[in-house]
Amino acid sequence: MGSPLASWPWASLGSYKYLLYGPLVAKVAHAWRETGSLPLDSWCLHLLLLLVLRSLTFQLWFSYGNMLFFTRRRRVVKDGVDFRQIDAEWDWDNMVILQTLIAAMVANSPAFPGVAELRAWDPRGWALALLLHVTVSEPAFYWAHRALHRGPLFSLYHAKHHSSPVTQPLTAGFGTPLEALILTAAVGAPLAGAFAAGAGSVSLVYGHVLLFDYLRCMGYSNVEVISHRAFAAVPALRYLIYTPTYLSLHHREKDCNFCLFMPLYDALGGTINSRSWELQKEVDQGMNDRVPDFVFLAHVVDVVSSMHVPFGFRSCSSLPFSTRLVLLPLWPVAFAFMVLQWFFSKTFTVSFYFLRGRLHQTWSVPRYGFQYFIPSAKKGINRQIELAILRADKMGVKVISLAALNKNEALNGGGTLFVSNHPNLRVRVVHGNTLTAAVILNEIPSNVKEVFLTGATSKLGRAIALYLCRKKIRVLMLTVSTERFLKIQREAPAESQHYLVQVTKYQAAQSCKTWIVGKWLSPREQRWAPAGTHFHQFVVPPIIGFRRDCTYGKLAAMRLPKDVQGLGSCEYTMDRGVVHACHAGGVVHCLEGWDHHEVGAIDVDRIDVVWKAALKHGLTPA
Repeated sequence: MGSPLASWPWASLGSYKYLLYGPLVAKVAHAWRETGSLPLDSWCLHLLLLLVLRSLTFQLWFSYGNMLFFTRRRRVVKDGVDFRQIDAEWDWDNMVILQTLIAAMVANSPAFPGVAELRAWDPRGWALALLLHVTVSEPAFYWAHRALHRGPLFSLYHAKHHSSPVTQPLTAGFGTPLEALILTAAVGAPLAGAFAAGAGSVSLVYGHVLLFDYLRCMGYSNVEVISHRAFAAVPALRYLIYTPTYLSLHHREKDCNFCLFMPLYDALGGTINSRSWELQKEVDQGMNDRVPDFVFLAHVVDVVSSMHVPFGFRSCSSLPFSTRLVLLPLWPVAFAFMVLQWFFSKTFTVSFYFLRGRLHQTWSVPRYGFQYFIPSAKKGINRQIELAILRADKMGVKVISLAALNKNEALNGGGTLFVSNHPNLRVRVVHGNTLTAAVILNEIPSNVKEVFLTGATSKLGRAIALYLCRKKIRVLMLTVSTERFLKIQREAPAESQHYLVQVTKYQAAQSCKTWIVGKWLSPREQRWAPAGTHFHQFVVPPIIGFRRDCTYGKLAAMRLPKDVQGLGSCEYTMDRGVVHACHAGGVVHCLEGWDHHEVGAIDVDRIDVVWKAALKHGLTPA
């Protein structure tokens, strides 16, 4: 058996742990049915409402802390939160469950008669709770916290909490039952005192608990939110309220800054880190902000997938995108944000990670997939992309890679428009299609002698056809434009041109089991494929697998090297650690230090060069 209070008793329940709230819900439902109205005089109801508000407090602070377009310059620890930390903190709300259950037992126990009366407001209780917090909760937590950092107590009960390298609001709830009980005592002592004195009230419970959570989330947010000017104007203030920088120093160094919220007790105990205020000033002024080496310029796919952003819900962004019914009620909110972005937003930072000392960021153009096909929107979208490139150039970014529709041939010639308009760009503009082509080509089995290619005259289709015909593989190119087909065929070596064959109907591929899809296929079009066909894809969005007797490949993608750091969100439908091939192409461009742009048509001769460079740097096929 493990140490007592070192593990959660409901750890094996998974998501079923929320059934622990069942008795509270049942009691409220019973009272509602009995009285015919919402039982506002029931503590069970108020505890459930408080649970919702507490969860919302943690979620809002989490969202704010991950809104890099607001907070990037004031992040205390520059590292990112990786998947390991996310998984470790997945059940951060165990603390909230425990506190809710304890509160329910107290509220329904005859041993605490003072709690039975539900008074809405009593100013005496607020004053008494403040006094008890300062004189009881703060010093008690300080000494308990110091004790947890000594000897076996740390390894048994507190090391798990400190295993998170980067604090975030959800880290505030991550720990063992013993730590949760200490926090429960800290938040509960002032309330117990107020109710024992007959001055407790419902408003005090809501206000005190939510303020407690607010300050905890603020401290763990990893974003400096208190101006250093406030401390300069009122020096005594620094002993009355801690800061995210103050707590981050404790979390990293573990031998200082033990207080709950008031550094006064660290001062009295001689445990204040002398760098607390100097570092807080540096962070507040954005002095340790860093220019990214590489930027992946993405765009939003649709309204539903927009809720997959890292500053939304961690349980969504840290897993491959899928439609979740639980998020459908938020669709109107997401739609409203889409409208606001159309009129007011500009390119913003979404996520980041580090690779071999280089900072890689993902920026997003505030446009959605369908908007790229509105003729009147073309100019505005290109202007957004152009401004992002110029911003990256001004900052000193080395490589910027264009995602999906941002490099659409009809939109800007695969990025050629921007390089032509700004010939003196220092940032290298990359469409990443060379590596995309390489990924698709290396998926094709070596024994294949014939392929069927749709989207055959696109940039990628052209490159794939020219590469395969050199390998003496017959390519059935689906296109109704004989002119475009002949233009591509003439680019092939004379001895390979006969391997390129124009077809105008899907029926021509009835005996071909290797389909390379660059154009969306309907169920009717897919039915022409013979049983056992494998569909390779470079179409966005990917086709839907209607055929059970066929197999479907994912979009071209590569897994980032194992030494990537701080990666904690999935790129659309990609698995963890996997990025789209055009993203990976920009990464390779940056790691290799190539000084040329990669825009417009794909250089077929460079496909193998880019592929070998990707493998050399540890990127692997997904």
